[in-house]
Amino acid sequence: MAYLTLRGINKIYPNGFHAVHDFNLQIEKGEFIVFVGSSGCGKSTTLRMIAGLENISKGDFYIDGERANEKGPRERGVAMVFQSYALYPHMTVYDNLAFGLTLQGVDDDVIDERVNSVAKILGLSDYLERLPRELSGGQRQRVAVGRAIIRKVDIFLMDEPLSNLDAKQRVTMRSEITQIHRQTGATTIYVTHDQTEAMTMADRIVVMKAGYVQQVGTPYDLYFNPVNMFVAGFIGEPPMNFVTSRVENGRLDIAGVPIDLSLLADSEVIGQYEGKEVVFGFRPEAVKVMEEDDAVPEDSFAMHGAAELVELLGDNTNVYVDMSGANVILKVDPHVSPEIGTEFDFYIPCKSVYLFDKETEKRIKLRGKQGEKE
Repeated sequence: MAYLTLRGINKIYPNGFHAVHDFNLQIEKGEFIVFVGSSGCGKSTTLRMIAGLENISKGDFYIDGERANEKGPRERGVAMVFQSYALYPHMTVYDNLAFGLTLQGVDDDVIDERVNSVAKILGLSDYLERLPRELSGGQRQRVAVGRAIIRKVDIFLMDEPLSNLDAKQRVTMRSEITQIHRQTGATTIYVTHDQTEAMTMADRIVVMKAGYVQQVGTPYDLYFNPVNMFVAGFIGEPPMNFVTSRVENGRLDIAGVPIDLSLLADSEVIGQYEGKEVVFGFRPEAVKVMEEDDAVPEDSFAMHGAAELVELLGDNTNVYVDMSGANVILKVDPHVSPEIGTEFDFYIPCKSVYLFDKETEKRIKLRGKQGEKE
C-alpha cells in the first residue's frame, strides 16, 4: 500500500453542500504532490481532511497502511503551513520557531540546535531576535515554513503559502520550498491556484474542478496529454486555444481553412464524429509565424489572421489574433512578431493539434506524436 491513501473521500457539509466528490489518490513516501484548481474546487477542503481539521464525510484515509479517519491532527504526524502565516505577533522569530518544540517538552539545548539549524537553511539567522512585524512578507513566510520543518514530521501540508507574496518573492520561495523538500525527504502536499507553481514544483499534480478530480499526472503528462478541455485550458500560459467546428465529409473548417482529419486520426475515429461539432485545440507556443520565403511543411496546417494586440514580454511575444471571427493567442519569437493591424500567415504542426468532443469535452485520441516523447 502507498504511504498515503485516499479512497472514495467525500466532504458533505451539514447544509447539504457536497464540496468533494469521491476523491481517490495514492501518494508514495517522499512525493511532492500539488492540488491545483480554481477557487472553490475543493482542493483546500481535501487538504484539511488530510490534516484532520475537517471530518471526512465518507471514504477512508490511510497513513502508512493505518486508517486515520478518526485521528486528530497531532496523531497524524503532520505539519501545516497556512496562507496567513499564523505567526505569534508578540514572539520573536526564535520563539515562533521554538514554540512547537517547547510544547512537546524538548530540552532547551536541542531546541536551540534545531532553531539555529532551520534558521540557517532558511536564511533567517540574522533575524532571530526580530518580531514578525519587523519582517518582510517573504521572511514571514520563511518563518512559517520553518515552524513546520523544525518538528521533523513525515508529512508537510501547505495551503497556498505563497499567495500573499509579490511575483519576485514567489519565484524565490518556490525554489526554496522545493530545496527544503529535497533536504527533508518529507511527503509534501501543496495546494495552489497557480498552475506555474504546480508545474515547477510537483512530482505529480492533481487537477480539480467543482469538487471532482479531473486528472492526476506529472507536469509533462498534464501539459502534453490533457484528458479534457478543462485540464488543457488550465495548464499552460497563455492557455490552449479552442476553435469549434463541425465535421463534414471528414473535414473541419477552421477560419476558412479546410482541415483534413485523416491527417490526424484513423477513419473509424473520424466516422464517429461525422456531422457533430468538435473542438480544435492548439497551444499558443506550438505555432510558427511564416516569413517571406517560408514554405508550409507537409505535416502542418497553414493559417491566416490579423494581429489585434501585441504584448512584448521579452523572451517571447503574445499576439492576439482574429482568424475570421475565431480569436486566438499566439506565443511567438519577438523578432518575427507581426505588428498590430497587419495580416500574416502562420502554421500549426499536425503533432501539436488536439481535438475534443464538444459535448463531453473529453480529448479525442489522435494518431501520431501528440503528447508522446520523441
